[in-house]
Amino acid sequence: MSDLRAEVREFLSTRRGRLTPDAAGLPAYGGNRRVPGLRREEVAMLAGVSVDYYVRLERGNLSGASEGVLDALANALRLDDAERQYLFDLARAEGGSPRRRRKPAGSVRPAVQQVLDAMSDAPAWVRNARHDILATNRMGRALYAPVFDDPHRPVNTTRFAYLNPAAREFWRDYDQILHDASSMLRLEAGRNPHDPDLIQLIGELSTKSEVFRRRWASRDVKFHRSGIKRLRHPIVGDLDLNYESMELPSEPGLVLNVYTAPAGSPSADALHLLASWAATHEAELADADTTGRG
Repeated sequence: MSDLRAEVREFLSTRRGRLTPDAAGLPAYGGNRRVPGLRREEVAMLAGVSVDYYVRLERGNLSGASEGVLDALANALRLDDAERQYLFDLARAEGGSPRRRRKPAGSVRPAVQQVLDAMSDAPAWVRNARHDILATNRMGRALYAPVFDDPHRPVNTTRFAYLNPAAREFWRDYDQILHDASSMLRLEAGRNPHDPDLIQLIGELSTKSEVFRRRWASRDVKFHRSGIKRLRHPIVGDLDLNYESMELPSEPGLVLNVYTAPAGSPSADALHLLASWAATHEAELADADTTGRG
């Protein structure tokens, strides 16, 4: 992200390259197209701008582009909501007026921890946009026990996914997890390209993981709002859980993740078993700590 114009260029060219004339509602004249996806002239026509102006945009010069032009470009390239936001964030940063953002938090207020602790039946935790887990309740700690067992601190789900071999066993949809994690990080890099901790994390993953380098190069971006997580827990076995990710208005940049299962389902039964194990395990740790101090 150090060269924003190069990032704009690669993002627009990869989005153009994946869109076929048929998908864009255009006739495909001739059978021998020299470029994958749409030509620049076709994107310009769909966006209602001149070819010269679109070429300037794709070369990375978004400076001065109006919201109307960016919207037209997003529509022409069939960008989804996450890609559209990424494009606007790149334009703000490239234009020299990035959105003002507070430094991502490294901890939570006691009141937020109280909210987590009050959710005794559902695994829950709070993370920042770098995917550091900043606070969790007992069920969240038990559910993601393999992640918390990783010695690296702060606990980071994306670092665990790419660099810890245990991740492949823990997430049953492992390849999807890798794709989602890198896509979410790239979206955050567009929103907050100067965050030194984010830059350090991306550099570490790029250095240590060839898979991350390939996925990062795809320029894919994604929101993480709701869905299903399929886990293989070392204590209670397979779990199919619904998750909801909710931004905390009082804590900009922080997200609350909550996991649930339909009542009466095998996964709900497994969560009840996990709650029992977590309570017992916590009591054993407390006893061991008391004995050690005594």
